[in-house]
Amino acid sequence: MMAWELSEFGQQLASGSGIGELMDDLGHALATGGDKVRMLGGGQPAHIPEIDALWRRRVMEIADSPGQLEKMLGDYEPPAGNLAFRKAVAGLFAQQFGWNVGPENIAVTIGGQTAFFFLFNALAGRFRDGRCKRILLPLVPEYIGYANQSVGDQIFHALKPRIEMTDRHEFKYHVDFENFEVTDDIAAICVSRPTNPSGNVLTDSEIVRLSQFAAERDIPLVIDNAYGAPFPNAIFTGATPVWDENIILTLSLSKIGLPGTRTGIVVAREDVVRSISSMTSIVGLANTNVGQAIVRPLVESGEILRLSNDVVQPFYREKSRQAVSWVKEFFDDSVDYRIHVSEGAFFLWMWFEGIPVTSFQLYERLKKRDVLVVPGNYFFFGLDDQAWVHRDECLRVSFTMSQEVVREGIRVIAEEVKKAYETSS
Repeated sequence: MMAWELSEFGQQLASGSGIGELMDDLGHALATGGDKVRMLGGGQPAHIPEIDALWRRRVMEIADSPGQLEKMLGDYEPPAGNLAFRKAVAGLFAQQFGWNVGPENIAVTIGGQTAFFFLFNALAGRFRDGRCKRILLPLVPEYIGYANQSVGDQIFHALKPRIEMTDRHEFKYHVDFENFEVTDDIAAICVSRPTNPSGNVLTDSEIVRLSQFAAERDIPLVIDNAYGAPFPNAIFTGATPVWDENIILTLSLSKIGLPGTRTGIVVAREDVVRSISSMTSIVGLANTNVGQAIVRPLVESGEILRLSNDVVQPFYREKSRQAVSWVKEFFDDSVDYRIHVSEGAFFLWMWFEGIPVTSFQLYERLKKRDVLVVPGNYFFFGLDDQAWVHRDECLRVSFTMSQEVVREGIRVIAEEVKKAYETSS
């Protein structure tokens, strides 16, 4: 049977992507490998007992309150999100950080991924007068989920980072401001903080400088705060939450432990919120209600900040420390390995300089041994220099799974990396 012809939109979004292939691969591997598989490849948050118990309690409270369950499951909310939830979020930010925001500055989306699909395609791409505009990524590697979100031509222009060697086996990415330029075709600057995949947290001064560049060009600075402060606050270093009318800030309930509710939050100017609301109504009528209903009392009371600061952050900080210690246990100086300074999020970003196989080949070797990671090349989209060897020397390794799974996975990674170096010598 002949396949139906797809439009440009269809070809861009329905013909596969790096993130789609990897998620499909991970799913099949889990289904066929069962308990043998060491899942170190996804962004799945850990099941923190105190957090899971809280969700169970909130669901029971909703079920036991007359009319609440019926409203949560049986009513459409406005496309911008539940008004009481948006008031609670705005009130929290105004009280805690002094931001001049109200519910008119808050939009809810069906997950953070959807928010970026809306924002990127509204701000960049082809315009009616023939101009084409792009999204500037100040440094790569950057989140794989952005890469294929354009409905037309590729819209990303990425810059290589400045790499600081902070120790024998440790390094850190910085924005290379000496070679930084915002050209006339740039529609917005976008960063994730902490950065997925590297766990890099842009410093307050870097954020200020990027915001200044954006303001000078009258374009937004978009900050992806999926792992950041104030919630879920999976940050292990200092980072001040920031927002003004030139910034579009996105948050999510996923990484605090509610990925199944698909609840994204956008903090932006009123015109941006209205645009997102319009797009939500066209694409999906309304948002999901469950996450908003579960979390609203925690936002109103400020409890979400205590949970983030006292439960979520220490949990992932310790998971990060353990993972780094296992890398040091299983690797030695015979291998030229480096780890990006672990400043936040759920991952170790490993760099094997001069390794004679590509990161994708290493990924395939590890998969045969039931260890699933993400090869680094997928995170370097938007670069003019696609031949940069660094992009094929890195792996993203998640540390959210159990201690046994993470430790054994890192042991196998060390074995395969050593084999790769040995076979070339």
